[in-house]
Amino acid sequence: MALITPINTSLCLEQLCASNFQKLLQLIPDLAAIKNAAVGVAPRHANLHLTVIDHSPYTLTVELNHCFSQHLDGLLAPALRIRIYMDAQLAEVLSDNDRASVARTFPDASQSREIMHYKWRLNYFLQKWLDHCLGKNYRFTS
Repeated sequence: MALITPINTSLCLEQLCASNFQKLLQLIPDLAAIKNAAVGVAPRHANLHLTVIDHSPYTLTVELNHCFSQHLDGLLAPALRIRIYMDAQLAEVLSDNDRASVARTFPDASQSREIMHYKWRLNYFLQKWLDHCLGKNYRFTS
């Protein structure tokens, strides 16, 4: 996970989520129109799979992962579950295949500093992964 911890984690986390929203739209221009699933391809790289988990008027919850096999039952990683706030233009990681959701990890809401740092690390990873995917020129089709 991220080695960088900002001084003002709350402000930086909001900016990071806004940046991740923009990067997701660059990577998947028709994101709001995808109903069930889409696949991103790039020459000589593992396919990216996007699965819509939940769709409401203002939010979209998706799972994004690489498929390291010819079959969908192959290794899917990092399996990031992302909530996308279309109206606020933010994308927030809820969990990934190695780390549980914030609510399961921190059942006591009074641990706000730890919760903020946990969210920061999840979303910082998404930023770096999206940069990698954009650099490899993935293209999505629904």
